[in-house]
Amino acid sequence: MHDFLAFIMSLLYSAKLLFAFLIFIFTLSFVGLPAILLLLRWKFTSEKQRNKSDKLKVAFFHPYCNAGGGGEKVLWVGLQALQKKYPTAEFYIYTGDIEATPLEIVEKVKKNLDVKIDRNVKFIYLHKRKWVEAEKYPYFTLLGQSLGSIYLGFEALTQLNPDIYIDTTGYTFTLPLFKYIGGCITGCYVHYPTITTDMLRRVSNRVALYNNRTIIARSPFLTAGKLFYYRIFAALYSWAGQCSDSSLVNSTFTLEHLNNLWSQPLHLVYPPCEVEHLKKIPRGKKELEKIRILSLAQFRPEKDHPLQLQALYELREIIPEELFSKITLVLCGSCRNAEDSIRVKDLRDLSKHLSLENNVEFCVNITYEELLQEFDNAYMGIHTMMDEHFGIAVVELMAAGLITIAHKSGGPLLDIIETSEASRLGFLAVTAQEYAYTIKHILYLSDEEICGIRERARASVDRFSTKKFQEEFLRAIEPLFKE
Repeated sequence: MHDFLAFIMSLLYSAKLLFAFLIFIFTLSFVGLPAILLLLRWKFTSEKQRNKSDKLKVAFFHPYCNAGGGGEKVLWVGLQALQKKYPTAEFYIYTGDIEATPLEIVEKVKKNLDVKIDRNVKFIYLHKRKWVEAEKYPYFTLLGQSLGSIYLGFEALTQLNPDIYIDTTGYTFTLPLFKYIGGCITGCYVHYPTITTDMLRRVSNRVALYNNRTIIARSPFLTAGKLFYYRIFAALYSWAGQCSDSSLVNSTFTLEHLNNLWSQPLHLVYPPCEVEHLKKIPRGKKELEKIRILSLAQFRPEKDHPLQLQALYELREIIPEELFSKITLVLCGSCRNAEDSIRVKDLRDLSKHLSLENNVEFCVNITYEELLQEFDNAYMGIHTMMDEHFGIAVVELMAAGLITIAHKSGGPLLDIIETSEASRLGFLAVTAQEYAYTIKHILYLSDEEICGIRERARASVDRFSTKKFQEEFLRAIEPLFKE
């Protein structure tokens, strides 16, 4: 009887502890957290009022502004347009590139991206950038990076609370931070949705991919868990996106996905592409003495450079060895960090494993002048990222007069490459075999067919010019400045 009473008392004690814990969580969630948020908002808005100046402060959130990719091109060309439109405003960039001085960053932009920025831009250096990098989160990567972006955003906000905050990297969860805590007018340019309905579908269909591990794809239980996690994350992402006062997207692909998630007006503004001087690169009749296939993409996993090497390996099997010996795949791209450099080393090793080392060249972090030389020397262009949000590189390859093959998805499919025979601008493929057979097909096209594709492709790229981007960008972002 004594033991039974002791058991009952222990249950009651445990129930009391559980009840107390639930009361604590409830109080924290519905009383403590709102109180903390209100206190922070009061703190930051009060400081902003005290430090109010006549000059408008505009800040861009771009932790990798020195990376030299297409996303950075959008940042710098957009900034360039705003500097001309609003010469009295002060412009700031939140960056994690602490190893580079402002002068070095501006000079690299001019050298590698051919964009001249006024020196009056100021840089706010962030030291917590590691918390947005994927390797920090082997599991729940999307959630981890999003929480990391809030942490990084808070570091940014404590250093400068601007009047207008613009995210140009896709860290959407920083928008509510700056809007509700900082009291800022907010805007964003979205290159790629953090989560898409396609991602949900692939997980549901148990498709193994770089963002869906094989162990998860093989397990119904783990798949169900990941679907639940993705749906909760999608709901949070939708709420965060609605905190933007003006939202710009770079492609039809991104527009369609965000229309399903954000439920608010979106402006389709194609990213700036170098077309004018690339269109002037002379192209004569087909020369098959040296056949250089140019790949232009940052060395990131989603760009799928191994698929290009596999396609080259497949090509060797279906064309004469004499012809194959004339072919060189040129991989041009930038490395953001040590992880990207390791990826390049792995690609070099893979090319040796496939016995392709004599047919592959790596051009890493080259200058814009050197890239122009590669455009001049190349005959074809190749791009292999699945669901590429837009594809600045694809447009530039076409503008340079290269017969271009891209992945049959995303921007290349929806916005850039027309493939009907009467108005063909390039080619689309999915598998290594398809890429290989398409390259073979191009090699045997007549001069007349090549010239027709080239001329139509070059004529089509004007809709993606830098001038067109700046006009549309200013039109979409102007409401933020009016507010």
